[in-house]
Amino acid sequence: MPPLDGFSDNPFRDKNDVIVATKALVQALEPYFSPGQARVQLPIYSGAHFDETAADLEGFARPIWAIAAAFTKSSTTADPTLKTYAERLVSGLANGVDPTHPEYWGAIDDWDQRMVEAEAISFALLLAPTTFYEPLSTHSRSHLVKWLSGLNGKVMPKNNWRWFRVFANLALHRICGIPYENVKESIQDDFDLLDTFQLGNGWAADGPWRKDATEGEEAYGRQADYYSGSFAIQFSQLLYTIFAADFDPERVSRYIHQAREFANQFWRYFDEDGAPIPFGRSLTYRFAMGAFYAAFAMAKAYDYSNPYTSPGFVKGMLLRHLRWWASHSDNVFALDGTLTIGYLYPNMFMCEDYNSPQSPYWAMKSFVILALSTIDDFWMVDELPHPLASVGETKSLTSGVQLLSAPFQILCDHPGGQHHFMISGGQFCVWPLKATQSKYSKFAYSSAFGFSVPTGLLLTQIAPDSTLAISRDEGDTWITRWETTSSPTIETFLINNQNVQCLHSGWRPWRTGSIEIHTLLIPPCDQWPDWHIRVHRIRNTQSGSSATETLRLVEGAFSIEVKQPRRIPVLTEGWGSTADRLDIALGGRIDCDTSSLVIGDGDVSGIKNLFASGCSLEGKLLKPDPNTNLMTPRTLIPTIEHEICSISGRDTVIANAIFSISKGKRRFSRQEMFERWCQAPQLPEELLSL
Repeated sequence: MPPLDGFSDNPFRDKNDVIVATKALVQALEPYFSPGQARVQLPIYSGAHFDETAADLEGFARPIWAIAAAFTKSSTTADPTLKTYAERLVSGLANGVDPTHPEYWGAIDDWDQRMVEAEAISFALLLAPTTFYEPLSTHSRSHLVKWLSGLNGKVMPKNNWRWFRVFANLALHRICGIPYENVKESIQDDFDLLDTFQLGNGWAADGPWRKDATEGEEAYGRQADYYSGSFAIQFSQLLYTIFAADFDPERVSRYIHQAREFANQFWRYFDEDGAPIPFGRSLTYRFAMGAFYAAFAMAKAYDYSNPYTSPGFVKGMLLRHLRWWASHSDNVFALDGTLTIGYLYPNMFMCEDYNSPQSPYWAMKSFVILALSTIDDFWMVDELPHPLASVGETKSLTSGVQLLSAPFQILCDHPGGQHHFMISGGQFCVWPLKATQSKYSKFAYSSAFGFSVPTGLLLTQIAPDSTLAISRDEGDTWITRWETTSSPTIETFLINNQNVQCLHSGWRPWRTGSIEIHTLLIPPCDQWPDWHIRVHRIRNTQSGSSATETLRLVEGAFSIEVKQPRRIPVLTEGWGSTADRLDIALGGRIDCDTSSLVIGDGDVSGIKNLFASGCSLEGKLLKPDPNTNLMTPRTLIPTIEHEICSISGRDTVIANAIFSISKGKRRFSRQEMFERWCQAPQLPEELLSL
């Protein structure tokens, strides 16, 4: 698939570069506007759970994030392409809210996708009323008020959607002239709910965070993902500080404080080159993953005394992220230059039921930075490097391994290793999303290797990278960690004179069964910078011979790209010291009784057993279905298979160490890879007792 000129070759250094990228993205959409300009329908036949009109509205509304920002009073662009596109949007807006027009979007109903798109339209009205409101006729303004007012009194999900109604009511009051008393109660009701999402340290869950539900309580999930920051909640809070500073100063001050707290941690989700860690849902929004920094700069939430909230730091985080997407976008666009559903390539396996062909254009939230004038501090300052980057001969003093207690994750980029990833204590989402276990409940997520989603029920279709797959019917069906039985806990252990913080969670493979698993996740540390460890204690909560059960377990390391999986060379046992005839394009593989390993083009992924009581084990290389991984279509997964012949009486304890090196600034020699692979962790006895 071809790259997109203007985006894929974009250096993303200044405001003009972002304008060029915006033009490239919206020009690809122009052929697909309806005659009345109110709908955009890409020539792809696929459906979302909502109606086609709402899907076409997505195509109309989502680019507004960038276009409206380009036409603020302080930042009006003279670019004729964007000006023409803005005029097209104004015409479409008038027709889309007109009940008598053939392209009317329809009234907003309960649980309606139109609610989502109303936020972008409200944003345009609030930010650039001269462009998007003043040209409307009296009749069109009346229709707009009625359409936006349709959000009030409707049933909405208890999540980030509540922000869409807040902004609609804000636009109704501040731009359309509706008395504040008419919308005050609705705004306050939504804030009452949104305030309950806060987790501390600037973090918010995407909905009520389930602690430990008791009988009779609604079992909300436990998820804090990119919606918590860039996609919605922090992003929306920061926009609110712009539009409500004069009449809601207390909340605005609180949101600025929370954004700064969040900024202290969120940078760890991106590596030195701007690559994000894919995790959670809606990853087809792609470079919207950096939108927090765009909103932060737009809101001028800077604290110059904080190294993570200065203009230079924020600029570096956002523009590095956009450059990473530009350099990895060869397979992101369709032949006509439109965004596809997928991550680094088109992939329907990873999408959600709410992804229409037009959905990916939420990515343009990162372009609200166009609202800043060319003389704004953001554009005038130099970019600051990533906190973990070495500058010249000076190494970073910032820790590369850090616990984030609010989302129960440990972000890992140990300076002694070369891999940027996260281990997760057990988030989960109870909504019926496709591949929800893969998106939230795996043990680890990597900016280099991504993660895999299932394509079917067989083990090769489940693609169990970074998780533990369990079967009790001799491999006919498999299940992985999903919902944890209680909130994860943070455990600290003294390992070789170093205090290491770890994540502990309990979970049940089958809700109706008696099998219970407790998992301890141990991050990289100074003694093993290339490794992380997973310790599983498996017990049968029933006693007696009737409770005996045979289980098969397959634990996977990170999936790794292999160009030709069937032709990959087999390595000898002492592969590090043998003559180096390894074909780099094909990589190499090895599996034995206690481990398995794959070498790709500069990447390495492997798994070694450290301890196994009461079970047999065998290292195996798994060739999953193509297109299971988000980042590359062909992968291999190093695994260890365990068989527990009798899960009754004593607990079974399994400890596996995961080895990973990603290609980066250093390219390790084959001998170096071998030496690091041989330096497996030595676990203290207490870590096996959980």
